Amino acid sequence: MKLFLVAGSIVLSVVMYLTQNHWYRLRFIFNVAAVICALIFGNITSLSIYQIIKDGTVMMTAIHAVFLNPLFLMTGSFLGLYMIYRILAAVIEE
Repeated sequence: MKLFLVAGSIVLSVVMYLTQNHWYRLRFIFNVAAVICALIFGNITSLSIYQIIKDGTVMMTAIHAVFLNPLFLMTGSFLGLYMIYRILAAVIEE
């Protein structure tokens, strides 16, 4: 499973780079998706921290419940792929 996750992040980032070279509109779509994912990811994080502070619970144990949120995991994984894709694009284009 670990190998699948690591290989998948590399392969999908390369696929993102190659497809955006062929279809220019995909570059815009990837950028807009990254902004939307960053907003959702940040809002889920901040709302979780706010709830912990409001409830007065122990932060180090309660904050890990955010990892059970599928939307948090999906947006975070896309942002991870997007960052690798952008770094790859910067390296190749220099």
